[in-house]
Amino acid sequence: MFEGIEFLNKEFFWLFLLLPLAVVWYLFKYKKQTAELKISSLKGFKTGNSILPKLKHFLFVLRLLVLALLITALARPRTVDVSTKTKTTRGIDIVMAIDVSASMLAKDLKPNRLEALKQVAAQFIKERPNDRIGLVEYAGESYTKTPITSDKAIVLRSLESINYNTVIEGGTAIGMGLATSVNRLKDSKAISKIIILLTDGVNNSGFIDPKIASELAVEYGIKTYTIGIGTNGMALTPMGILPNGNLQYGRAQVEIDEELLKEIAEVTGGKYFRATNNKKLAEIYDEINKLEKTEIEEFKYYNYEEKYRPLVLLAGMLLLFELLLRFTIFRSFV
Repeated sequence: MFEGIEFLNKEFFWLFLLLPLAVVWYLFKYKKQTAELKISSLKGFKTGNSILPKLKHFLFVLRLLVLALLITALARPRTVDVSTKTKTTRGIDIVMAIDVSASMLAKDLKPNRLEALKQVAAQFIKERPNDRIGLVEYAGESYTKTPITSDKAIVLRSLESINYNTVIEGGTAIGMGLATSVNRLKDSKAISKIIILLTDGVNNSGFIDPKIASELAVEYGIKTYTIGIGTNGMALTPMGILPNGNLQYGRAQVEIDEELLKEIAEVTGGKYFRATNNKKLAEIYDEINKLEKTEIEEFKYYNYEEKYRPLVLLAGMLLLFELLLRFTIFRSFV
């Protein structure tokens, strides 16, 4: 990027203080050298209209201009063309395991837990341009929604399409969700591999024990951040389906197996969080974003172009011009 002109030796600008001193010296010398003759009348003299005597001050102006140009040249003006190149030195592969059970439609987060999560997760994905991200859905069973990819547009579209459905078996199979996520990351060549597992319930389905899945994560060097989502106390939660197909809501106690989630996080080297509202959920993803930073090297290349040569050349030309005038046209006046 072009960043304009810079001066390498700015201290030479102090020499500009010599210019007003030179003006004072010139005026003093001019008055001292100017002879005065007092006469009663000029009738006997013919006076010409030549302006050359008045223009002789132009020679001094040229000298000042030459001095100013030389001082500027001494300050070493130059232009700087800076180009940058970035290189990702430590990429991170991330799998986001998302609970899509019916309880994720509870309205203690706005508009509900699942939609609140999608909004925050989308922002998280946008802030990870150098990492590969995949999505896993789980309820009573689990499957890969999106394999890990660097194409954020695909991941964001997949995230937006996540909705509660009756195709996946009901329940909350935390062990299955974690195991599927581990399976997505186990062959990854990334230096850092993490899982962000979110749930709003307790492990009550699936044929894989969450502790076994945690051991698999440790074996493959995968760190797991766990998030329990849901307010403390009662929440407006789906209780059944009405004849018209709409969900019937009722107030139910929020139950999250925090001990299990804490254990998974601790064993794998991650951290457990509790999101009781939209703001807290956003803060959690922001903290994870800060904890897991991708290392990036930035190389800057500087191309300097010196600009003092034209100034010196111009100063030399003006000095020659001044000398030429001094010893030709103004020879009789200096």
